[in-house]
Amino acid sequence: MSLIPRNFYLDDIFDDFGRMPRVNEMKCDVYESDGNYNIEMDIPGYDKKDITIECDDGVLTITAEKNNEVKDEDDSKKYIRRERVYGKVSRTFTFSDINEENIKAEFNNGILKIVVPKVEKTESKKVIEIN
Repeated sequence: MSLIPRNFYLDDIFDDFGRMPRVNEMKCDVYESDGNYNIEMDIPGYDKKDITIECDDGVLTITAEKNNEVKDEDDSKKYIRRERVYGKVSRTFTFSDINEENIKAEFNNGILKIVVPKVEKTESKKVIEIN
């Protein structure tokens, strides 16, 4: 009986060619409740200071960036494998009916919660008189 999984060696070969960014790095749920859009996003391994939230003309962008903690000149550690990811990840959401001034966010235990207030959409239809 072997304790090494059958596909163990093949998995490692492809891991060594570099890390391709995954599309779903920042998994989230978006739902409407009480006149707000709510976004709950998993961002484990990041601190509050690593996260930036920006909103410009209805486009909400969440960015998380973490720098590599290990310096190249640090010879005290001889890594066999490094799987923890460093770098920048980002998600963008587009809204047409939000109050950008009153967006609230909180970050706790790797979960970012953003409340985006909706605004009443006014009827912008204009009737044009024919001469």
